[in-house]
This record gives sequence, C-alpha cells and structure tokens, in this order.
Amino acid sequence: MAQVKSNYQFEDMLQKHNLKKTAPRLRVLSMMYSKNTATSQPDLESVMNDIDRVTLYRILNVFEEKGIIHKVFDLNGTANYAVCHSDCQENHHHDEHLHFNCTACKNVYCLNELNIPKLTLPAGFEPQAFTIYASGLCPKCSKKGTAKVN
Repeated sequence: MAQVKSNYQFEDMLQKHNLKKTAPRLRVLSMMYSKNTATSQPDLESVMNDIDRVTLYRILNVFEEKGIIHKVFDLNGTANYAVCHSDCQENHHHDEHLHFNCTACKNVYCLNELNIPKLTLPAGFEPQAFTIYASGLCPKCSKKGTAKVN
C-alpha cells in the first residue's frame, strides 16, 4: 500500500541522508511514496517531464546509494525502483522480500509482509545481496479474470 508522507518528512529524509533539499528530489520522493508498485525511470519521465533524464537518473542513483529506494527488475529486465524500509542504510539494502511481477498489468510489487527465511550458503560464498521473484496475476488482475500475457 502507498505510504502518505508530507513534504516536511521528505525534507527531513533528505537531510538525514545529507542530501540537498531540491525541488526535483522532493517531487521524485513524493511520486515514489504515492505508488504501491515499483516504477521505472521511463515511467517517471513520462509524468515528470520538467525534470530532464540525466537529473532524474542522478536522483534515482543517489537515492539508491543512500538506501532510500532499491532497484528491482521487471519481466523485461527493465530496472524499476521502490521505496526502501526504514532499516536500509547507505550502500546496504535490506530488501530481502518477494518481488512480484504481474504478467497481465506488468506492475512490480514489493511484498514486504512475507517472511523470507535466512539463507545459509555453502562455505566460501559471501552474499552481498539477493532477490526473490515471483510472477503471476496481482489481486486487481485476478479479479478481472485477466489471462496471462506472453
């Protein structure tokens, strides 16, 4: 579900991460927090046409580095971005949750409420990150009876 935050909370978030409070950063945060799905840079560009592509790329990049958002890929391999939990830190994400790709509407959902068991890897392997994906129909598409799109 989308989280509702005020501009003051976004300003505090930027300050906490030692980032300048710029209008484009505040707009991107507002947009990201208003959605209940991950969003791609091209999707953001289409609704934020006053922010140029390079600026938007840099904002997404620094937000990811600072642990504000995390990157997740859709079924086509396109990078999408979703809001991190508050326990994500700079250069260390805690986004160990299921990422659900809807095959009908193509939305990507972060299912944070699912408990993912801790993975124990064989000796010598040092994980830096992992991602778990599932695909199928989201609740909205399931209600519509939407068939799988190839």
